[in-house]
Amino acid sequence: MVGSEGMKTNAQAAPKPRGRPRSFDRETALEKAVMAFWEHGYEATSVSDLTRVMGIGAPSLYAAFGDKRALFDEVVTVYGARYGSFADRALAEEPTARAAVERMLREAAAEYTAPGRPHGCLVIHAATNCTSPEVEASLRERRNANIAAFESRMKADIASGELPPGTDAAALARHTGAIIQGMSQQARDGASREELEALAEIAMSIWPRT
Repeated sequence: MVGSEGMKTNAQAAPKPRGRPRSFDRETALEKAVMAFWEHGYEATSVSDLTRVMGIGAPSLYAAFGDKRALFDEVVTVYGARYGSFADRALAEEPTARAAVERMLREAAAEYTAPGRPHGCLVIHAATNCTSPEVEASLRERRNANIAAFESRMKADIASGELPPGTDAAALARHTGAIIQGMSQQARDGASREELEALAEIAMSIWPRT
C-alpha cells in the first residue's frame, strides 16, 4: 500500500499535459505581411519584423508560408488582387486605350494615396535596394508585363482607327508606365490625391488624337 507521501511524490512526477499549438488566422497574418513589405520593401523587412507584425512565431511562419521569399511571392499575389487590380480592370472594361489609361491614372491617384495603408505601389517599390536578384527580376517582369499589356491595347486601337496610324505604341505604353511609376514615387514622397490627379490630367493632354 502506498502512503500519502508516496502518492504526492508520484503526482509531482507526472508529466504535465502539453499545451495546444498557438493558432492564428492565416488571412489576417498574411494581410499584415502585405503591409510590412509594402511599407518597407523586401530587403528591409526581416523575418523577426514579420513575426512581430503578424503576431506569430517563426516556426508558425515557416509552417504556414514557407520561407521569407515564399511569403513575399504570396504577398505580391495578394497585393495584386486586392490593391493593384485597377489597371487590369480598366484595360478590360473600357472601350478604348485612351479611356482605359485615363481611368487607370485617375484610380492610381486614389489608390496610391489612400489613407490607412502605405502609399505608392508595392510592385514598383518593394525591390528598392534589394540584394536578391530573383526578387528584383520577379517584380521587374510584372512591371514589364503591364507595359506590354498597354502596348497591346494601343496597337489594337491603331488597327481600329481609334489612334492615328503613325502612333508609336511602344513609346506611348512606356510613357504610361513612366507616369504610373512616377505617381507611385510621388505618393510615397507625400503628394496628395489632388496633385496626382492634376499630373494625370497633364499626361492625358498629350494623348494622340485622330
